[in-house]
Amino acid sequence: MELNKYIDHTLLSPEATEEQVDTVIKQAIDNHFHTVMINPYWVAKTHQALEGTDVVTATVIGFPLGATTTAAKVFETEQAIRDGVDEVDMVMNIGEMKGGHFDKVEDDIKAVVKVGHDNGKIVKVIIETALLTDDEITKASKIVADAGADFVKTSTGFSTRGAAVHDVELMSAAVAGTNTQVKASGGIHTQEEAEAMVKAGATRLGVSHSMQVIGKE
Repeated sequence: MELNKYIDHTLLSPEATEEQVDTVIKQAIDNHFHTVMINPYWVAKTHQALEGTDVVTATVIGFPLGATTTAAKVFETEQAIRDGVDEVDMVMNIGEMKGGHFDKVEDDIKAVVKVGHDNGKIVKVIIETALLTDDEITKASKIVADAGADFVKTSTGFSTRGAAVHDVELMSAAVAGTNTQVKASGGIHTQEEAEAMVKAGATRLGVSHSMQVIGKE
């Protein structure tokens, strides 16, 4: 399986240095990954470095907790767009999801989707499957699709665990027949793990160990 174009080559560590960002950018260009996924601070630099390549710039919004206000998430998205981002991965309001306030969860997502889509950007929504029951994973995925997001995504990589094949299967079933796709992220370290996520229905993979996954490390 040709995995390179599935991969959002990810560096979201808070201690990531400019030198490490440069390394990730070079790896992404050399190996034709789909995106470089970095924290908002590095968007402008990354966008400039990727100009003229087949790799695009992605960042995170309301990360990693999802508990910032909707206005803050919208502002972060607008700032990232000004800095040249192509794709944004927002964290949904997990507490409101757990509390059953589904309208608030959807409104939060819709606000970011509107800004993103008005500017021609891809919007993904992280539902943090580690913190949800199976029923909540299904419900959250349907909310993400109803809100018009391009992807529903498993994990931040900063919670109690990353993606599981079972999560991806539930999410894929929930969004079947919609325009929303599934991104598996967190804890993918090998080619076998990556291929299992794709077979379960993921069309994008968030990977920090991308070089290892494609057999170059």
